[in-house]
Amino acid sequence: MAEPVTPTIRTSAKAVVLHDGHVLLQRANWEGQDCYFLPGGGQHPGEPLDQTARREVHEETGLRVTVERMLWLREYISANHEHADTEAGTHRIETIFHCTPEGDPGRLGGHAEDDVQTGLEWVELEKLPGLNLLPHALRQPIAALATAGPSSGYLGDVA
Repeated sequence: MAEPVTPTIRTSAKAVVLHDGHVLLQRANWEGQDCYFLPGGGQHPGEPLDQTARREVHEETGLRVTVERMLWLREYISANHEHADTEAGTHRIETIFHCTPEGDPGRLGGHAEDDVQTGLEWVELEKLPGLNLLPHALRQPIAALATAGPSSGYLGDVA
């Protein structure tokens, strides 16, 4: 009989960096698939979430950003999704912020890229629904920013 897994909760901040109708995404190869992710990552103890977003975006993309406002709160509880067996005990809480570049948005290149990251790309908001952006639940809300302006709210436990 397998030992029970003690769940851990990981808090993180992600950034929807917007510029001229485009969003900044990380290209990646994750579990054998080409995909995209929002820049962002884990919160350090004592670090406010907006500062986490700023730090992570700078580390992964080289871009300094202004955090405008919180857009969404997302949870991921592995036991409720398809990777329950490989991510046992995972419970992530992600705060997703609307951010804008402070400098030249064309000057990209972070110093602490994620292991799966293969590049960076400014993607037109209208193209998001057709991309393999992970988690998939973010594609529509981000694409809607092109016409509806920023909304906010709790997205729930979504993959």
